[in-house]
Amino acid sequence: MNKPKLVLPRLSIMMFLQFAIWGAWLPILYPFLLGYREFSLTETGLCLSAGAIGAIFGPFIAGQLADRVMSTEKLLSISHLIGAVLVYMLGTTETFVPFAILSGVYGFVYAPTIALTNSLAFHHLPNRDRDFGKVRLWGTVGWIVAGIAVGQYLRIWSTPSDVSVEEITAAQNAGRAIAFTISAALGVIMSLFCLTLPHTPPTKNQTDRFAWLETLREISVQPLVTLFLIAVPVSIIHQFYFVYTSDFVTGIQNSAGSDAANTFASGINTVLGVGGGGLMTIGQMSEIVVLAFMPILAVKFSKKTLLSTGLIAYGLRMAIFSYFPTLVPVIIGVALHGLCFGCFIFVAFMVVDEYCSKDVRATAQNFFNLVIVGVGIIVGSLFATAVVGEWAMVDGTMDYSALFSVPMWIAVGCLLLLLVFYPSLRKLQAKGNS
Repeated sequence: MNKPKLVLPRLSIMMFLQFAIWGAWLPILYPFLLGYREFSLTETGLCLSAGAIGAIFGPFIAGQLADRVMSTEKLLSISHLIGAVLVYMLGTTETFVPFAILSGVYGFVYAPTIALTNSLAFHHLPNRDRDFGKVRLWGTVGWIVAGIAVGQYLRIWSTPSDVSVEEITAAQNAGRAIAFTISAALGVIMSLFCLTLPHTPPTKNQTDRFAWLETLREISVQPLVTLFLIAVPVSIIHQFYFVYTSDFVTGIQNSAGSDAANTFASGINTVLGVGGGGLMTIGQMSEIVVLAFMPILAVKFSKKTLLSTGLIAYGLRMAIFSYFPTLVPVIIGVALHGLCFGCFIFVAFMVVDEYCSKDVRATAQNFFNLVIVGVGIIVGSLFATAVVGEWAMVDGTMDYSALFSVPMWIAVGCLLLLLVFYPSLRKLQAKGNS
């Protein structure tokens, strides 16, 4: 009976560190590469895609190791130590080709750890629907703390006074290099902490040596087949948000904050920092609220209803960015991230865990992670930069209204596909009883 009291805090710290590592640098990557390293828009998209290419191959090996060979906590420790070295090198690499190569290797090492932490948590939680939200929300807290830390560093050390908005933006772009150092330090701490996590041995099921073959069989039926099919376009929408929002919000913050009469904007900048990443943590704050209520929502509503809610939030957020690009509406749009992540991504991982057999769950989680963090990011990064980004760039200036309208319509399409093809709860229950 005392096991949950011992396990839940350790799993919560694990999630905090896991997402603080990522949250330190991901929101600021686009303006860092484009504005400071002076990569082209296409080169920036290729760097993002390179990381995703690594993320495609990493889960195959990591899932196989965790399900068949090595304990999950040891695999996590090794991966995060290597990842800490790589992310530090990313912050010091100045040219395109080495950065793209390092991005690919880092994706190979880091991406599987997201699914592995989920799998380890699911393995030790006494009640998945009741307890996973409590644990996972600490990952969101970690993202918030890292994002605000970077934003405050930029506000204090990289925001000169009495200069133009353009000069302020250039100084902030250069200061964003600190994010990679913070991420590396957190990675070392995470590597050591993983050795204290509950022991999670491989199942070593001798009836099927290759866990991924069984996983392929299980995800080829409903509801997983629909979920996996729409995961790629949803990931594309996600990339528009993470590629462009930091730079988009930075411009709005700097313009609004330069007006001495705008006390609201000044207050936001003082509390959350500047550079976009701090303000974007409002999305993670709303995510905490959604995840806190998820145990209730997961019981009260079907998974299909929750997934649909997430897709509606995706579309509404892009619509706000496209048609209402001022500080207050944009903050509301950022806050919708809680529903986007909580009701779609989070619930999707729950669906994968629910409809896959126990001995391949780590591999199944990695498969879904592969689609979201691997294939979807490759397609999404190139589509958002080299295709839509180049199209929306007018005389060197991004037309954000045109840019964000594209993922808005993708979200509408995904919602229609989900409503038509994802089975109702009644059909799934009937199938389970047959």
